[in-house]
Amino acid sequence: MNKKQAPLIKNPTLRFALRTVLYFMIMLVLVYLYNYSGINGPHFIYNEF
Repeated sequence: MNKKQAPLIKNPTLRFALRTVLYFMIMLVLVYLYNYSGINGPHFIYNEF
């Protein structure tokens, strides 16, 4: 690892910000995949109950 990068990785504020952005992106992908129902696909499979 580069000597300039080492203090950045150890900075707790930067690590918190990067993790927050990473988790936010993962949540956005999961919400997108959950809401995507394909072309005219059903939203809920057990509508008749």
